[in-house]
Parts: sequence; structure tokens; C-alpha cells
Amino acid sequence: MKFSRRQFLQLGGSTALATSVGCDSTISEQLWLYTGGPHQVGSSFFSPSSESIDLISHHLNRLTFGPRPSAEIQKQFFQKTNERRLSDYERVSSLGETTEEAIEAYIKEQLQPDKIDDSFCDFYLQCFETLVLPRGELFEYQEKLLLTELTCATLMRSVLSERQLQEVMIQFWTDHFNIDQSKGDCRWLKAWDDREVIRKHALGKFPELLRASALSPAMLWYLDGRKNVKENQEDRPNENYARELLELHTLGVHGGYTQDDVEQVARCLTGWRVQGRKSGNFYASDIGKVGFRKDLHDDGEKKILGRVVPAGLGKGDLDRVLDIVSQHPSTAKHIATKLCMRFIADEPPQDAVSTVAASFQRSGGDICRTLQTLFQTGQFQDNKGNKFKRPFNFLVSSLRATGATINRTNDSWHLDRHPLGKYLLRMGDAPFQYPTPDGYPQEISPWLGTLLWRWDFALKLSQNEIKGIKIDKQQQQEENVGGADQLIAHFLGRRATDAEQKTYGESGNGLALLLASPAFQMC
Repeated sequence: MKFSRRQFLQLGGSTALATSVGCDSTISEQLWLYTGGPHQVGSSFFSPSSESIDLISHHLNRLTFGPRPSAEIQKQFFQKTNERRLSDYERVSSLGETTEEAIEAYIKEQLQPDKIDDSFCDFYLQCFETLVLPRGELFEYQEKLLLTELTCATLMRSVLSERQLQEVMIQFWTDHFNIDQSKGDCRWLKAWDDREVIRKHALGKFPELLRASALSPAMLWYLDGRKNVKENQEDRPNENYARELLELHTLGVHGGYTQDDVEQVARCLTGWRVQGRKSGNFYASDIGKVGFRKDLHDDGEKKILGRVVPAGLGKGDLDRVLDIVSQHPSTAKHIATKLCMRFIADEPPQDAVSTVAASFQRSGGDICRTLQTLFQTGQFQDNKGNKFKRPFNFLVSSLRATGATINRTNDSWHLDRHPLGKYLLRMGDAPFQYPTPDGYPQEISPWLGTLLWRWDFALKLSQNEIKGIKIDKQQQQEENVGGADQLIAHFLGRRATDAEQKTYGESGNGLALLLASPAFQMC
């Protein structure tokens, strides 16, 4: 469907999300989304118009947490002058003369997050002081506050950030290197891990990400690496981290390692320690600091996956182990399989996995180059609308699709009382709270039991019955985008069928129907 000039000028009016958990509510009421200025329209269509999900909608569904509608925004944070932000579909389509050129430009843009203006999201993150504190100072805060700030900041970034692919990959690696925030000092150290490990390396090089994770104080706590010492009369090496390093982080459960390999890796990783909290230096800056104890390290020769680690390397054993496992072909296949599960299908085609694995190994674990290869595969292009959104993704995509605003509540410091936190907890997908090392599942089956809560959220969101969250009413949303058929296309990523249009018109609550529909639940 094409727009007339009058219709084009009439588009807009939806408010953008202004998440303000932990911020002054008077500020949140004044702040609207700033994206760095208006974009030039270079295409003749402004919403999905094909009978099936087109490539632009497909990429927006998979590379982001869902497309946003157009909106009237303030040009700067406190200025009165307004401008129109294009819908995400419009903006992507404007990046090239053809669909293929537009998509290529968008992927290139998203793979360079440091070049994307994210000033509004960055501005809002200032509300969360724990996100930037030095490691030792985190222990001055209540653990519940740390979890709430980290979770709410993650929600904010997922909804607000223009660096959407980076946020998607941060979610991916957070699950891959899962740390349950409830265990020991992880209550305080996971905030540091999120900043210095996952976020710093999410689109970097896998070997660097792996090393950062191996030496993360939170990971050393979570998988007991801090307890790993050489064998003596009282102790023997702790194999917990060594096993998960091979089974989950690198080679995979069928990657060709043996129990002997686990034992040898554990020997290599003996001696690493995390500075604990001691009486008299509770606020010391070295709390949570990682160090190496040579006297607790097994410095003998080891053999891992057929390769010798010579005696006498000391803490250099760690680098030798990580080089061996990160370069192993099984690691490339394992990472490629998980990436293809995330972006292509729950049961990814093996030829796609092989192509992506080859790119991963050829590039030395370069995550951006690996993703570029994945997005270019025919399997990625063809598998549209077949990925079921996990609860977190459903909730975030709903907020993005409706242009919701979120204001601070009096109970915002407690996740179990926060309106969004409660839904995430009910649906079992609250970030940083998965108890086992394998992280939240990507496939559909574990999430089918959340449908009732999804429908409840859809109904209450559409009726503005969720405390602190507001969206435009259905009629206003239709006016914002140029009519009911355009609104349906925005939610579904394609033109609605006659039957869908009829059902929408007769439902009495078309917004709730769209949010709860199988077509929106899939991406």
C-alpha cells in the first residue's frame, strides 16, 4: 500500500518509550526518544505490504527486539521543537535503492554499534549508578537493588537502544555464559560481569570473550573456580568450571572431549582466586579482585584433547587451555549451531550450521564476520516467522510495537513489585535468574506454558491497566500510522488477510488481539 503526501504528513503521534525506573518521575514525563535527527525517506512504501513477511520485516524481527512505529519526538531532551521519527520499517527501507541494498546497509550499521548515536538511552542509563561503579564499591549496595537496577537497565536497553543487534547478542552471550545472580558474591559481581565481559565483547572476538569470562569474578564464584586447587592430602581440583567450559562454553556436549580432558583442564586452572569480603576492609577497592596463587597451582605437565601443556607455565596454563578449546573445530560447530538456533530455526539446517562454523573458524572467532555470514545464508533468508518469542522478547517487542511510555512507580526498587518485573518472574524469564549454567532455552517447547500470562499482559497493556505503563488507545494508534490496515501490517510484518481484518474490526479490542495473535508471538 502506498501513501499519499497528505497521509505521509499525517503519520506520527505515538509517544516513544521513556523508561525511568530509578529516575525522577518529573524528568521522565519531559523526555521523549531522541534518535539523532530525521532520516531521509528513499522508498515508495512505508509499511509491510506483501502477503507474506518480507525481508525487511524479517530482519527487523530477528536482528532487533521488534520494530517500532513512527512517532512525534522532541528534537533534544528538553526542547519544544518536535520532529517525526520514521518507523523502523520506513527507516530501514530508506537506506538503499533496493531492498537488498537497504538490508545490507542496515546490517553493516548494526555491526558497528560504536558508530550509532545512542545518546538518549545513554542519558537515561545515568539513573542506574550501580552500572558504572568499580567492582569493590558494588558491595556497598543491597543485593536486591543491584538485581533490580541491572534487570531494569537491561529492559531499558532492549526497548530504547538504537544498537539493537548488540542488545540481541548480549542476551545471547548472557545465556551462553550464564551466571545465576543468586549464588554467593554473584549477587554483587554480576553487574560488573555484564559490563566488563558480556557487553564489552558481545560483537568482538570469541577468544577474548571466553578469556574475559574465565577470569570474571562472578564466573569464578558461580562455577566454583575460586575453589580449584592442586591435589594434596585435603583437596583435589574442582572440576565444575572445567566441565562447563568444555560442555557449554566451547566444544559442546558431543564435542569429543572425555572425562580425562575435564580433569586435565581443571588441573590447568588451579590457583585462581577472588578477593573476598573480610572484616575491616568491607569497602576496600580490591574486593572481588581476581588473582593467581602459584602455591595452589598444579604446575605439572597436562594433556588436553591430544595436545600437551608443558610443565612450568604457571598462570600461563589458562591461556594455553583457552587457545586449545577456542580453536577446536567442535567449538566452531557448537557456537554456529546455537547462533543458527537463535536466528534461523529451533532445528537449524545442517548446511547453514556448517557454513557459519566455517566462517567462525576461518575468522578466528570474529563474531561480526560470523554473523554476516549467517545473515547471508539462504536458510536465514527463507526461514521467516518460525521463531517463537521467549517471554522477555515478547514483552519488549510489545512495548516497542505499541510505542509505550513507562513511568517510575514507588515500588520500582523491588523487581517482584515492578509491573514489568512481575510479568517476567511469572513467565520464568527474568534476566540473570536462571539457576543452571546452560542459560535460558531458545527453543519453543519450554515457553508454551506462558501463553495465559502473555494474553493477560496483552489485554492489560492494550487497556492501560498496567501500573506505570501507558500506550495510545487503539483509535489513536490507527490514526498515527494511517489506518487499521497499516497498524495490522506493523504488528504482523505483512499485509493482513481479509479474514484477519474482519476479525480485528469485530474483536472489540484489536490491539490485544494483535499482541496475543500467533503471528505476533512468532518472529
